[in-house]
Amino acid sequence: MSIYQINKGVSKPMVFRGLKAQYIAYLAIGLVVLLISFAVLYICGVSLWLILPLILGLGTVLFFGVFRLSHRFGEHGLSKHFAKKQLPDFIRCHSRKLFIHLKTGAYGN
Repeated sequence: MSIYQINKGVSKPMVFRGLKAQYIAYLAIGLVVLLISFAVLYICGVSLWLILPLILGLGTVLFFGVFRLSHRFGEHGLSKHFAKKQLPDFIRCHSRKLFIHLKTGAYGN
């Protein structure tokens, strides 16, 4: 049985074979989905000559995709990337009333 070491230091992300933090979970979830899809296709009677290349191809795409995302964005970069897309390009304000009442505390607290 092979023993794999997971490098984890104080305040450092979990790293396993080059995958950082949440990408380990993404890869695990993807592999479970591939296993379930293989089982469903096999039970439905689809030929193994069709299933195996499909699952192997999707597995290869999954591995390369997850490793690429892990190296490109790092530990929290993917969530920051998606959060940045949610920001508006500009904020439109039609009235000065908001800025006038900032000092008086009329808005908010």
